[in-house]
Amino acid sequence: MPRVNIEDWRVEDKEFWDNRGKKIAYKNLLISIPALLLAFAVWMMWSIIAAKMKEYGYNFGLITEGMSPKEITDKLKEINTLYYTLPAIAGLAGATLRIPNSFLISLGGGRNVIFTITALLLIPVIGTGIALRNVNTPYLPIAIFALLSGIGGGNFASSMSNISYFFPKKVQGTSLGLNAGIGNLGVGVMQKAIPWVTGIFLFSAVNEAGIEISNEGLTGIQNAGWLWVPFLIISAILAFFGMNNVITGTPNLPNTFQGITKTLYLVLLGFIAAALGALSLVGIDLNMWIVLPFVILVTLALMKYATPSEIRTNLNKQFAIFSNKHNWVMTIIYTMTFGSFIGFSAAFPKLSQDIFIYSNEADPTYINPNAPDFLTWVFIGPMLGALIRPVGGWLSDKVNSGAKVTEFSTIAQIIATVLAAYFIILAKESITPENYWLPFFICFMILFLTTGIGNGSTFRSIPNIFTKEQAGPVLGWTSAIAAYGAFIIPKIFGQQIENGTPEYALYGFAIYYAVCLVLNRWYYTRKNAEIKNP
Repeated sequence: MPRVNIEDWRVEDKEFWDNRGKKIAYKNLLISIPALLLAFAVWMMWSIIAAKMKEYGYNFGLITEGMSPKEITDKLKEINTLYYTLPAIAGLAGATLRIPNSFLISLGGGRNVIFTITALLLIPVIGTGIALRNVNTPYLPIAIFALLSGIGGGNFASSMSNISYFFPKKVQGTSLGLNAGIGNLGVGVMQKAIPWVTGIFLFSAVNEAGIEISNEGLTGIQNAGWLWVPFLIISAILAFFGMNNVITGTPNLPNTFQGITKTLYLVLLGFIAAALGALSLVGIDLNMWIVLPFVILVTLALMKYATPSEIRTNLNKQFAIFSNKHNWVMTIIYTMTFGSFIGFSAAFPKLSQDIFIYSNEADPTYINPNAPDFLTWVFIGPMLGALIRPVGGWLSDKVNSGAKVTEFSTIAQIIATVLAAYFIILAKESITPENYWLPFFICFMILFLTTGIGNGSTFRSIPNIFTKEQAGPVLGWTSAIAAYGAFIIPKIFGQQIENGTPEYALYGFAIYYAVCLVLNRWYYTRKNAEIKNP
């Protein structure tokens, strides 16, 4: 096997880069991208599974014989809220796991970390395939597999941090944009692939009456999990035999066993915090704005106090980013871009279903006979947002400023958000809501495009604001906090759908985007900015 650990790594040295570094860097990037794509697909698969579960009547065993019509109606509303909770749990876990992943490369080495995370993803996909076999499967095991899917979300922080060490600053926007953009394409690939494979009946399944059936739609939904198994195995093998650990990213280069062990340990700490958060969210019904900071603080506390001294010393050095105010400014701005992208990716299919298909708020069983076939189209948004992300990085490199690109994309983002809310109102008030599907859909496509461009531009800004040593952890940390968008946005939409006011969610997002616009201008693009046009 080729040498895994590379101790001589000088990518800012043009001769070294041209003669040796470039080939190794692009080899690692080419293996990293499909691994990240699969990670996103597994993490976000609950956005489609939740919609399919409603279609096939999954009820978690909560509807029983003898219930009155009113009791059944009330229970269906509760079950619909639980559908939204599944992608939210996956989002919560993925975001929380990004916190330890932000610091993993320095401890475990890029190759060891990417291999381990990719292999771990086999657990939730196999478990999901088994759990979906029965319409009456209780909520708890399904929620556990949604939680485990967060392994894929955590991978982004370590993947981006890792790639940042392989490339010189002059191409950071492009290289990180490619890794993130094509990696994020996993969301769109998943949203197109799962509806397709659920039409392939390979298994039998148990329906609401407890009867085993085959060759029906229900028997194909299990493929939402099984689909990813062969690809994950191939990707894990490629990472193990083809990737490298470089000394600039991992000062104390570990052997394979050490790297995998450290990775598993920190991932376990993240899971403990995520599980406590999910329990608080679902089990004791705590407000999500209490759950969110609780989970973050528990994760950081576990990393600081529950790790061996060797790991703790390394982490303390990296925790220096928390004393830099620009880490917090970029966290807020990055969350506006990626947090919105991933949150909308998780919530858009279910939101479309509730606005245009189950359009009678008084009757949860009503189905609009003229509703659009939303599952045919929803994949386009995440795909556009992913594909445009490298363009955002490339454009930022060309104009020599990520902050400038962020500014203009944010303005367009605010306009599209307000318009999307307007068309939701029109659809709700109409007896033919399908008439407003196209403008609603177009507004969300603009949102996906602008969040993608804005996110790509931040990949240019961060390496130019921070030192090489801090840029990797900052990229990881900002992406970790931003990933909570996959938790927050489905939860907000679920609550507002239950209240009958989904447009309020979009108004709130628009106000937040306006705050980000002011921050970006004050710190980075105005005439006397502290750091001018990073």
